[in-house]
Amino acid sequence: MFHTLVAAPPDPILGLTEAFKKDHNPQKVNLGVGVYKDAAGQTPVLTAVKRAEETLLQAEKTKNYLPIEGHSEFDQATQALLLGSDPAGGSAGRAVTAQAPGGTGALRVAADFIASTLAAPRTVWLSDPTWPNHPNVFQAAGLRTASYPYFDKASNGVAFDAMLSTLESLPEGDVVVLHGCCHNPTGVDLDRAEWQAVAELLCRRHLLPLVDFAYQGFADGIREDAAGLKILMQHCPDLLVASSYSKNFGLYNERVGALTLVAESSSGAAAALSHIKRVIRANYSNPPSHGASVVAAVLTDGELRALWEEEVRAMRGRIQKMRQAFVETLQAKGVDRDFSFIARQRGMFSFSGLTAGQVQALREQHAVYVVGSGRISVAGMTEENMDYLCGAIAAVLAG
Repeated sequence: MFHTLVAAPPDPILGLTEAFKKDHNPQKVNLGVGVYKDAAGQTPVLTAVKRAEETLLQAEKTKNYLPIEGHSEFDQATQALLLGSDPAGGSAGRAVTAQAPGGTGALRVAADFIASTLAAPRTVWLSDPTWPNHPNVFQAAGLRTASYPYFDKASNGVAFDAMLSTLESLPEGDVVVLHGCCHNPTGVDLDRAEWQAVAELLCRRHLLPLVDFAYQGFADGIREDAAGLKILMQHCPDLLVASSYSKNFGLYNERVGALTLVAESSSGAAAALSHIKRVIRANYSNPPSHGASVVAAVLTDGELRALWEEEVRAMRGRIQKMRQAFVETLQAKGVDRDFSFIARQRGMFSFSGLTAGQVQALREQHAVYVVGSGRISVAGMTEENMDYLCGAIAAVLAG
């Protein structure tokens, strides 16, 4: 039976990391996977996380299962972080949250909920481009996917008129996936006026927004980055949010995420949560405890919360510093192409404009690993590798 199988193609991002690990070039640079690196090129454990873990270890008395919807304090803290202290516009109970194994797990729970619970067949609309795993997640749940325009290559900005035009034409009840901030892969976000226009359109056309919110705190700030989400909440009677603590807590291997649902009424929210729990029970039964306990401990302790926010501020500042250094070093290397847009983009990623051939040359000739689309992880740049990286790009662009 199994001997007839043909190997599946490697994941375009994680497969790149596997190839990077096998490369023996001592100057190799990995700008593929979205993992934060400090000045030493390491992915650190946050101090707030370590302190919370130390306290939890001493206090822990059981390894019993969590409820299906997860750690209750974690769920409540997640709601407050996303939606603010008045999470559902003054109507108590409109928002419900279920813990999930990472942001990807939250997306899959949302996909299964949509596919199994909402009455009509629905298409899930993804930005063009989007995170490469988005289509996989929704299609695996049996949902059809399609794309709406998002990135304008000419301006290196949002193709907003084309985006609105396409969204205006979608069938009622379809699902629109939006990136809450730090759009992956482009690094280009909607501004407040654009969020307002999108929210009004989604409400008027009876479309269901699903916000993928994986980078809260990495654009402008923890509260500032939720601005688009809060605008959607003010206009849309129903809303789904898949959030992740991989990046802003550095909890990559703990797989900590959540699915938050806002409904038009508290009774609708409660009914929806019962279906979300049914989906979870059939998938992984209930979520792991440790990472969620860490997040809950940090977000509910004033001192740890302040320390965590400072650490997020430092990570955000470092990424912005690397963006500026990248632009300036390319200029110093004599590159005449204008890469200044990199400094204006936000978050861990940028759409560099490098072609597939240039990406291949970077890998084969210089051991610089970039996703085939030209998306680069700015978070993988350091002061130490910047000169070599920009020199390699300059050489490839010179042909």
